Amino acid sequence: MIDEAPAPPAGAAAVATVIVADDDAAIRTVVRRALTRSGYAVRATESAAGLARLLDDGVGDVVVSDVMFPDGNGLDALPALIARRPGLKVIVVSAQNTLSTAVRATEAGAFDYLPKPFDLDELTRAVASAVAANAAAVAAPEPQFGDDLPLIGRSPAMQEVYRTIARVVPTTLTVMILGESGTGKELVARAIHDLGPRRAAPFVAVNMAAIPRELIESELFGHERGAFTGAAARASGRFEQAEGGTLFLDEIGDMPLDAQTRLLRVLQSGDYTAVGGARVQRADVRIIAATNQDLRRLIDAGRFREDLYYRLNVVPLRLPPLRARADDVPALARHFLDRAAAEGLPRKVLDDAATDAIRGHAWPGNVRELENLMRRLAALTRGDTIGAAAIVDALDVVVAPSSAVIGDTNAGDLADAVEHYLASYLGGFGAELPPDGWYDRVLAEIERPLLRLSLAATGGNQIRAARLLGINRNTLRKKLLDHGMDASAGRG
Repeated sequence: MIDEAPAPPAGAAAVATVIVADDDAAIRTVVRRALTRSGYAVRATESAAGLARLLDDGVGDVVVSDVMFPDGNGLDALPALIARRPGLKVIVVSAQNTLSTAVRATEAGAFDYLPKPFDLDELTRAVASAVAANAAAVAAPEPQFGDDLPLIGRSPAMQEVYRTIARVVPTTLTVMILGESGTGKELVARAIHDLGPRRAAPFVAVNMAAIPRELIESELFGHERGAFTGAAARASGRFEQAEGGTLFLDEIGDMPLDAQTRLLRVLQSGDYTAVGGARVQRADVRIIAATNQDLRRLIDAGRFREDLYYRLNVVPLRLPPLRARADDVPALARHFLDRAAAEGLPRKVLDDAATDAIRGHAWPGNVRELENLMRRLAALTRGDTIGAAAIVDALDVVVAPSSAVIGDTNAGDLADAVEHYLASYLGGFGAELPPDGWYDRVLAEIERPLLRLSLAATGGNQIRAARLLGINRNTLRKKLLDHGMDASAGRG
C-alpha cells in the first residue's frame, strides 16, 4: 500500500519529496506529520515493493527507510535502488541498532543511519542535510559482514560510536580514539581497519608507553645496520610493516617530543627515512591514534605538539566509559562468559540478582575489568549459575534486596556508605583520573540509580516519581533522557 500525499497549498512549493518506507503505520504517520510541518511533500509506503514502485515512477528526492519489511530486506535492496536512481539520498532507520547495521547501511550507500527510537528533530535535520547535499551518493560494493562483530552494546552512547565508525570506515581519514583505559580503543581501531578498504593489508599496533624512549624512532621507522650500538642488522619499522594498511598508535600522549617531531614530518610529507639510513621511503598507511590522556592539558604543559594534535585529531571518536552505558553490561557479561566457554572454561550464566549487581558497579577498569571478572568467575564458581554473592565477593559491591524501595534510611549511615563507596570508586582510577571533574562525574553516577529507584517505588509513574524526588515532571523526563533511561526502567 502506498499512501497518497496531500496536495500542497496553492502557490506553495515543497522543498523536496520524501518517501517514508516503514511497515509500522504509527511510525509512518508520525514521521509524515513532522516532515510535512517542515515543508516537505511526503509519500509513504509499508513495503519494499511499494518503495521500488515509487522510485521507478521517479518519485522522491530523499528516502527514509526501515530495514525489515514483510516482503524483503531494505539493506539488501539499497545498492540496486541507488544504482537505479543516482543521487538519491537514503536515510536508513532500524531497530536492529548494532554496529553491523550501521556499517552495512553506510557501505550500501546510505546517506545517513539513525537507530530506533530516533528523535524527530534529528531525523528532520538528517533530511535537510540530504536535501542540501549536491554530491551523488556512491553505491559501494557491500562486503559480507557477519553478526559476530567485535563491539557490543545498544545504548545511545554506543549508537553514536557505531554511527561515527560507519562514516569513517569507507575513508582513509586519520582517526583519534579517546577514552579511558579498558574501554576498547584497540578493538575499535581494528574494527575500522577490518571493515574498511585496507582490510586486506596489515593492521599494525604499537603502544607508545611500552617502548623505551630512546628506541621509539627505530620502532616506528626502522634502522640500518650499525645505526646504533646493538644494531647488528637492518630492521624494518612499524610504518614499513603496515604498508598499505593501518598503523595504530596507542597511548600517543606518551610519545617523546623528538619522536613527535619526526611523526609530524611523516604526516605532512608522507616520507621518512630509517634511523641511520639515507634512502627516503614513502609511507602508505592509515593512521589511527588513541589516548586516555587529555592532550589539551599536555599541550598546555609543553609535552605534546599542538600541530601534531591537529594532524591526528581529524576525526575524534570518544568511547564512553562502561559506567556511562550500564544497560550494556549484562550483554557484555554474557558475551564474555560465552567466549570463556568457547575457550574451554565451564559454561556459566548469571542469575537476575548477579545481573543487577554488575549493572550497578562503577567499573573503574571498564570493559577490560568486566571481561577479566567473567573469566575468573567462569573458572572458579561452583555450579552452572553465578549468583549475586559471587559478584559481591569479587567486587565488594552493595546489592540492594529486590524488594527494596525508597523508604526510611538513617542519613548518617547513608552518608557513611556513600563516602566509603566514593573512596573506592575514585581511588580505582589511580593515576589515570583527571585532576578535576569529580563533581559532575559523581553526581551522574548517583543520579541514575536514584531515578531508577524512584520509578521502581512508583511502578513507573513519572508524576508520582517526580513528586517523590521533589522535582518537576519535565525535569524528571529530561534527566531520564540524559541518562538514556526509559520511563519503565523501574517497573517490575
